[in-house]
Amino acid sequence: MEPALQFVLLFSAATAVAIATRWLRVPYTVALVLGGLALGALPLASRPHLTRDLLFAVALPGLLFEAAVHLREDDLAGSTLGIAALAVPGIVVILAATAPLMHALVPRLALIDALAFAAATVATDPIAVVATFREVNAPRRLAALVEGESLFNDGTGVVVFNLVVAAAAGAALSLGSAALQFVLVSAGGALVGGVLALVIVAVLRKAFDPMIEVTLTVIAAYGSFALAERVHASGVIAAVVAGLVCGRAGRRGVPASLDVLHTFWEYVAFALNSIVFLLIGLEVKPLALLRDWAAILLAYAVVTGVRFAVVFGTAALLRRTRERQPWRWTVVASWSGLRGALAMVLALSVPESFRARNLIIHLTFGVVLLSIVVQGLTMGKLLRWLRVAEPVSDPAKTAAPPA
Repeated sequence: MEPALQFVLLFSAATAVAIATRWLRVPYTVALVLGGLALGALPLASRPHLTRDLLFAVALPGLLFEAAVHLREDDLAGSTLGIAALAVPGIVVILAATAPLMHALVPRLALIDALAFAAATVATDPIAVVATFREVNAPRRLAALVEGESLFNDGTGVVVFNLVVAAAAGAALSLGSAALQFVLVSAGGALVGGVLALVIVAVLRKAFDPMIEVTLTVIAAYGSFALAERVHASGVIAAVVAGLVCGRAGRRGVPASLDVLHTFWEYVAFALNSIVFLLIGLEVKPLALLRDWAAILLAYAVVTGVRFAVVFGTAALLRRTRERQPWRWTVVASWSGLRGALAMVLALSVPESFRARNLIIHLTFGVVLLSIVVQGLTMGKLLRWLRVAEPVSDPAKTAAPPA
């Protein structure tokens, strides 16, 4: 199948799902994954695949930038400690707890294999989390905590995964050198994103043409990601910081054509989310996963249980600070830890030298599928049960993120 036809097929399927969710009480992102599974069962001659280049070059920069633009600094100010704790030390604790548990519970996984699986699934996927969490009418501060954590821990997760793979390949990495490399990669991404965004904002002050303003924000999103990756810094963190800087400038009156920009980035997020979640469904092969169903259920239980422990532990440590939150929020934040396309791409990039590479891929794909379907389908019910928020009444409104 030609790329153009694949593109048309994906958007046709996304449109059909968007229309169907007007009548079906199913979250849009979950419906997309299920639609992808249905497409995968069809006898197509060829099908598009979820690749690292597609995710990193096309999807992640736009989705991260769009999500960061809508995060308000006053909301982030009330969740700074929580986001920082979950995005950095929380990631390390999750990795340190998940790998030994998986090694003990799944004998086929050597410790290095368990580390690779833990690193691939250590971070909540910002695409999955932001898209799913926006489908419910949650408190702004809770949304900022969940979205902020998912945006920043993604960058942490990618760096940690690369360090694990490098160590497995025989690279001499001490704990100190690994920590230094993590700081340099993260700080470098933040510096690149911040500097480029400030330049873009300065130009935006002189531009009053909506088309030019849209183009400049596209440069900020994709340019920051590409430049950071070029200098071996974190493109993910660069795109997030660029979005935060541009969003803050926009709320202060720059640029003038905010409605045009919001409409543009809402559509970009809708289109990219549609493609990514459909490709997740297309990439998963349920019959292949059934062979490892017991190990997949164990992996899902471990990944979910460790996240609950870390999130509740973090909330307990913050209980005496100004960022104290209701226990019901902590339950929601724990349950919102979905995994998505990033975990699948990282699992596929595990080198052939890993003895249990196929099992790592199966476990990761199974965890991604279960987290999106199980947690995605129950998020609204959990919020109603806990009386945290009411779900959006019209599923059609969930097709695109709100401005």
